Amino acid sequence: MRPEEAHELHERVYLPAYPRRQFVAARGKGSRLWDSEGREYVDLVAGVAVNALGHCHPAIVEAIREQAGSLVHASNLYYTVPQARLAERLSGACHGMKVFFTNSGAEANEGALKAVRRYGAVVEQAAAAEAGEARPPRCNVVCFEGSFHGRTFETMCATGQPRHHAGNEPLATWYSFARLNDRESVESALDERTVAVLVEPIQGEGGNNVASDDFMRWLRDFCDEKGLFLLLDEIQCGLGRTGRLFAHEHYGIVPDAVTLAKPLGGGLPLGAFLVSEKLAGAFAPGAHGTTFGGNPVACAAGLAFLDVMEKENLLAHVTKMGKRLGKLLDGLCRRSPHVVEARGRGLMMGVELDFPGAPVVTACMNRGVLLNCTAGNFIRFLPPLNVAPEDLEKGVAVLEEAVKECAG
Repeated sequence: MRPEEAHELHERVYLPAYPRRQFVAARGKGSRLWDSEGREYVDLVAGVAVNALGHCHPAIVEAIREQAGSLVHASNLYYTVPQARLAERLSGACHGMKVFFTNSGAEANEGALKAVRRYGAVVEQAAAAEAGEARPPRCNVVCFEGSFHGRTFETMCATGQPRHHAGNEPLATWYSFARLNDRESVESALDERTVAVLVEPIQGEGGNNVASDDFMRWLRDFCDEKGLFLLLDEIQCGLGRTGRLFAHEHYGIVPDAVTLAKPLGGGLPLGAFLVSEKLAGAFAPGAHGTTFGGNPVACAAGLAFLDVMEKENLLAHVTKMGKRLGKLLDGLCRRSPHVVEARGRGLMMGVELDFPGAPVVTACMNRGVLLNCTAGNFIRFLPPLNVAPEDLEKGVAVLEEAVKECAG
């Protein structure tokens, strides 16, 4: 299908929610993507961090094919082996936490938020009643300016970007917002009904703002001191993207909950929220559920993804390629007066421009490289975790040409 035909069809039948480019993705292999007219691109977006092993990795394809041949769906009325095994792998890697599978990152964040609010409304209220005390349930959550937690109504309300709120008012009132890496603003955002703090170690959609080591360690201690739960949204920065399996490993802290998605299903829809034993006590049968979450095929693909990560030692590769990309982007900053700063960690890197970035993304696409723009003027690299160094070098070289062209 030609781009103009796809555009006409979508305009006629699809909700106009996406500012799509005139591009019909037709086929992918590794870090290469081909459009419907046969043009080849170096894909350094990887489905917005979803295709962490590139397109159509043989291990992922085989796992999907094999599982689909025996059981596609059974619902959560019954046990399935791929779901149990993937939960075991995640729990074992993440402090023995309890796992719940969802279909998306937004649902994972919804589950984590539900966990802390249920703890305040059920567990703490039961304890208060037993002690003969009467106090309002804790239900408020501190989030951060520049954050992005999803597009469901609840996660949108927790997102610290007003542009996502417009047209959806009135919003939920139990969220307050602090500034990343600002201790005083966190303290000011609290009240007597605050139960948790929700933070992204790297604010991907907010422009790759990185939480500092000192701030995250302080935040963990602060939550302990105040009796708050610390929730980490690692939907984009988790599962190897920063060179560690979980981004919070860089800080040497243990959160109370972690949310995951993006690469977890090997390209299929799959998310998860992981909670401590304490938070798990807020749930009982019937308190939460999903029809599709933890689907056998998606979980089989997730197991294959983790297997490849281990067998190919991709965490070490991400660390090495992240340093290489960082040097390339630092060099671009020195050479171009229009590149303000390079930011990020591992293979979640990018540059801030001093002018809008959307035309730059188009100029790169016209040169055969796919990049992404967020926060208006931040150009992101989210390549496959097994990316080759020459692809990064080509990406930065093309970006430099595109910046020169678009800056005029």
